[in-house]
Order: sequence, then C-alpha cells, then structure tokens
Amino acid sequence: MSVPVYSARILGRVSDIPETDWDGLVPSGHPFLSWRFLHALEESGCAVEETGWAPRHVWLTHENGNTAGAAPQYAKTHSRGEYVFDHGWADALYRVGGEYYPKLQCAVPFTPVNGPRLLAGTAEIKKTLATAMIQMCREWNYSGVHLTFLEKADRNALTDMGFLHREDCQFHFFNRNYDSFENFLASLSSRKRKNIRKERRAAQSEVTIRCLTGDDLKPQHWDVFYQCYLDTGARKWGAPYLNREFFARIHETMADDILLVMAWQDHTPMAAALNFIGGAALYGRNWGCLAHIPFLHFELCYYQAIEAAIEAGLLRVEAGAQGEHKLARGYEPVATHSAHYLAHPGLHTAVEDNLIHERRAVEHGMGILRQHTPFKEG
Repeated sequence: MSVPVYSARILGRVSDIPETDWDGLVPSGHPFLSWRFLHALEESGCAVEETGWAPRHVWLTHENGNTAGAAPQYAKTHSRGEYVFDHGWADALYRVGGEYYPKLQCAVPFTPVNGPRLLAGTAEIKKTLATAMIQMCREWNYSGVHLTFLEKADRNALTDMGFLHREDCQFHFFNRNYDSFENFLASLSSRKRKNIRKERRAAQSEVTIRCLTGDDLKPQHWDVFYQCYLDTGARKWGAPYLNREFFARIHETMADDILLVMAWQDHTPMAAALNFIGGAALYGRNWGCLAHIPFLHFELCYYQAIEAAIEAGLLRVEAGAQGEHKLARGYEPVATHSAHYLAHPGLHTAVEDNLIHERRAVEHGMGILRQHTPFKEG
C-alpha cells in the first residue's frame, strides 16, 4: 500500500485560494473560519504584517493536486489579540538570551472562540498539517507554533505529536430545551431568578432594545456600534484591534450571520452588542456603551443573547473570554484548550512542567465554579 504524498504551500493571504476551496474544508457552523471573515480581517488591514499578524496560512494538497487540508496561521511579533497569555514564556526565553518573537499562531485573530484549526477530515492529514508547521518553524527560525481554542480532534492529534497541552476556562450558556426565557428562569434558584429579573427591569426601563440581522442592518447601525466598540477598547486595552472598514466588509458579506443588539435612549442610540450566528451557537463578540446605564451590559450581552438563542433553537451561547460574573447569569464554566510546540528545549521542558500544575489549578477552579451555578439543586 503506497504512502500518501502531500505538498504544503504557505499563503501570504487567504485570497490566494478561491473562497469555495477554503470554505469546503470548514465544517458548517463556524463563521469565524470562513473565507469571508478571514478575508475581511486581511483586506481591512486588521490582520496583516503591519499589525503583527502576518498571514502564513498552510495549504495542503495531494500529489494529484486535489485539496487535502488547510490551517489559518499567522506570524506574530507580539502576543496581543490571542486571549491565551504567554507573556511569561516570552520573558523567560528573553532572560536566557533567546528571542520569543516572531512565533507562529494558528488561530482566528482577535476571536477567542472554539473551533477546528487543522482543517482536514482525518487525523493523518491533521498531523501532516502540524508537521508542515513545525518544519516551517525550524526552517524560518520561529520560536514555536501555537494553536489556540481547539476542538477535541485537533487536540488529540497534536498531543500525539508531543505538543504541550494547555487549559483555560470560559463561560457558556447551554439551552436545555427551553421554550422561553421564563422557562430558563424557572430552572434557577429563587434568589438568582429574582436578581436577573431585577437587572432586566432596571436596564429595560432606561432603553428601547432592538435585535438586528440581515437586511435590517444598515451602515448607520455600524457607525454607532463602532463608536461603542472604540469606547470599550479605550477603557480596556487602548488601540482597538478592528477598524471601521472591517465591519463594513462583514456587513456586505456576512449580514445574515450577524445579530446586532442595540439600545436607544430617547431615540438616541446608546449601546450595542455584536453576536455571530453559527450552526448551533450564538457567539458574543464585542460590546460598548456611550453612557453608563446600570445592568445594560448584562442585558445586551447575556440576557438578550440567551433569549435570542432560545428563540432560534440554538444549543448554546459562547460569551467570549473570562468573566466569572457570567456564572450568576446562567453561564457555566467550560474548559478551553490550546497546543504548543516550543523550539527551545529548555523552554519546552520548563513550560511542560508548569502546565501540569496550571491544568490542575484550572480543573480545580472549574470544579469549585460548578458548585456555584445558579441552577436549582437536583
């Protein structure tokens, strides 16, 4: 039996491949991995070499020229916009005379959402993609390869190859066949149920809320959302990762995959929360508010998302990175996973030892969090 032969190409932009060829590798329900989303990031200037996100996508073909697999990958000169924090690793390598940057990052830029990273149908081809990444890392003198927010099949393939396994925690809402928001509230303890109703009444008494998708979305809505987004970015991390052109591009190409929740106060738009619609999930991404309104963040980002997911029959809401305050609002702790190849042997060994303790701490913490979910006992 002959051994399959593959050829790997490194692409400087996703547009080097036809949209249908790339999307043919992406399982349904993953809008952030779509050609349209990645293309919007690149063409708007958000994920490009100048911002420290130089596209280095891996494209794998069979010896007959047919597509075999792909992976979204970037050469990084910093660790911003990843949501899996490795600044300590960079500092450790620097202190022994090494250079951590540039590195290779297999991820969706600025998007802490779980999904496939090795876009291939078999474990064999997934490992071939990872092997191409390692070869690229060695030949081009990168410090390592990092694949973040992994699904199980990718994680298993990479662990088999000796990649280091890292865990973290997010908070997701799970739709347990609720037929309404009230039905969801009925599953909570009395105290938590009363608190959510109190927060919703307070927020809704101040604003009028609309959920916009598809043709209902207009450029003026994006203008308001972008001002909200800039305000949040200025208060949290400084320069925003995404620009107005990016949102214009996804408006043109992905409007049906978007749910924008907006709030008006006396006919003046005041706040907005951006969600993407996947096959089985609603993904909360960005939010902002131009004036302080008590509990409006919870209403737009968490409660409206739950309500929309229930109405659409979606299985879950993924509300982004971190945030233990989500626990009291019906979101449950979920482990997230990443895999890491580090070229420096000493750093590899040190990180491997550290991750053993880190995984134990994450799993212990999640166990404690699960004991404090707002749901009724039994």
